[in-house]
Amino acid sequence: MLYFMVLSQQLQVRNMVQGIFIKIIMTISNIKNPPLVALTLEELLLRKIPKRNNLLSPWLPSQGLCMLYSTRGLGKTWMALGIAHAVASNDSFLSWETGSAEGVLYIDGEMPMAVMQERLAQIVGSTSKEIIAPFSIITPDAQEYGIPDLSTIDGQERVEKLITDETKLIVMDNISTLIRTGKENEGESWLPVQEWGLRLRSRGKTVLFIHHSGKGGQQRGSSRREDVLDTVIALKKSVDYKQQDGACFEVHFEKNRGLYGDDVKPFEVRLTSNATVEGIKIFEWTWKSLEASTFEKVCRLNNEGMSQGEIADELEINKSSVSRHVKRGREESKINLQNV
Repeated sequence: MLYFMVLSQQLQVRNMVQGIFIKIIMTISNIKNPPLVALTLEELLLRKIPKRNNLLSPWLPSQGLCMLYSTRGLGKTWMALGIAHAVASNDSFLSWETGSAEGVLYIDGEMPMAVMQERLAQIVGSTSKEIIAPFSIITPDAQEYGIPDLSTIDGQERVEKLITDETKLIVMDNISTLIRTGKENEGESWLPVQEWGLRLRSRGKTVLFIHHSGKGGQQRGSSRREDVLDTVIALKKSVDYKQQDGACFEVHFEKNRGLYGDDVKPFEVRLTSNATVEGIKIFEWTWKSLEASTFEKVCRLNNEGMSQGEIADELEINKSSVSRHVKRGREESKINLQNV
């Protein structure tokens, strides 16, 4: 009899322990996977939601996911660094304006630290604006074992330890070097990064992905990357681009959520550098609308003796566009009449 009483007590203890264990597991599961929240229409309309401002107007929103891409060597890292510096210093960049200084975390996956230092020194030396908000850079050469794969949970968690409340913009330069699991042309391989980006966005962060273009000129790999993005900007070579031109490209908005009109018209950008008397290398960004740039090229080529058909072939534009520019050039006395 005593044996059965002891056995019964043991079973009761075991059942109690099992019950406690199950409750613990359920609690942990609920923490990791909280129940979904569905708002009624009234709840959504009445909820006080912070206004979504722009880190760089009009295209880089707070709590945004954006992409900038181009072919190799065209100047996308120069442009990404210029954007990051402008956000951290409350400065303008090209025709785009900031509203306030915000913290930036720049993650570079391929550039030697010496080159990164040189470029940032030139950027700092070329503006009177000082960094106001935190501006941190993760570079491969500063890591004992390199930068982790950011498509993995481990890699993402290690980066998140460096993201503070002040960090508002995270630049990932570039997708190919930082995200190494899976195949670029498979949409499923992008999902872990997309989910991470959405989590960062829900925390009030903006992510700017820097990427390469493929052989066809579009962003390389799966187009699925663009599904959740607010803005996609492509940097393209001008048709008369020469290697000695350095960083000279056209800026095209390929996806622009909530933008229209003049805000998304393509324009041409040029980066020129000069040395000061002290031998310090500084640079300057200049830009003009693509329409203005094409007009200048048509006038120049016409004055060099090219026919309108030859100009159309050279610039890869319609003859009607050439004719329109020639007519304007004649009216503004920018074209020699004997060449018309």
